[in-house]
Amino acid sequence: MYERRRVAVQALRDERIARAGVSVLLVRDDLVDPELPGNKWRKLKYNLVAAREQGFGTLLTFGGAYSNHLRAVAAAGRRHGFATVGVVRGEEHLPLNPSLAYAAAQGMRLTYLDRTTYRAKHTPEVSARLEREWGGCYVIPEGGSNALAVRGCAELPGEIDAAFDVICCPVGTGGTLAGLAAGLAPGQTALGFAVLKGAGFLADEVRELQRQALGAPTDNWRVDLDHHFGGYAKRTPGLDAFVADFRARHGVALDPVYTGKLLAGLFDLVERGAFGPGTRIAAVVTGTAPLDAPHGGA
Repeated sequence: MYERRRVAVQALRDERIARAGVSVLLVRDDLVDPELPGNKWRKLKYNLVAAREQGFGTLLTFGGAYSNHLRAVAAAGRRHGFATVGVVRGEEHLPLNPSLAYAAAQGMRLTYLDRTTYRAKHTPEVSARLEREWGGCYVIPEGGSNALAVRGCAELPGEIDAAFDVICCPVGTGGTLAGLAAGLAPGQTALGFAVLKGAGFLADEVRELQRQALGAPTDNWRVDLDHHFGGYAKRTPGLDAFVADFRARHGVALDPVYTGKLLAGLFDLVERGAFGPGTRIAAVVTGTAPLDAPHGGA
């Protein structure tokens, strides 16, 4: 029912990489499923198994108005026979934007919390309020990152049919990086590019997720904090130029929220000599951009 998908790999031919003496593979996890691309499916996979085993018929989760995670949970619920509830940060605005309209079309029931209450969404008071309103639900955290998500993401390195030394991904909540690092072979390392400004806390998040999933954190990963381009969902002319140039060179449309920052940051480090000659790098294209997301703000 929750089948394993296999990931495609694409070698990048680019003189900037060649000059540095390294190689880069694009891991096209965004292509594994049109409705549940990449890390969204991997994070949900074992959560769906747990929800079924624990007897829940409804999934409840959280996200902003342009959340890809809400869309993915809605699609997964429809496909696998779960009702879904999306708790949206902020006030309701009609008509619904494309992201929320998609989730609603998949059958997700939407409810809203003001930003102050949303920040307290995991407190007993807010949890009790949601349970009174929606009944017993299997709760998936915002962004989908929990111990079961780590387990799902840990499967990706073993699906890559090419040798690599370093695997890279964008980092929003830390679940994908925690899982990738957990699935590496000895001698391999993981590098995450934070898409948030002031995201020093992410290292603690990754360590805690690994403690929950593995019993202890691994020491084979790190988080780059210098390529956020202004913060979550924010862009700069330089980032936009990189994304446009990358598409022209390689035929791959990167989203500026996550994978654009990942590749722009990676190319910057490569050109600055951060990787030794001969290093084989795998860059994970984790998904697509939020539908019709604004250029600035979270």
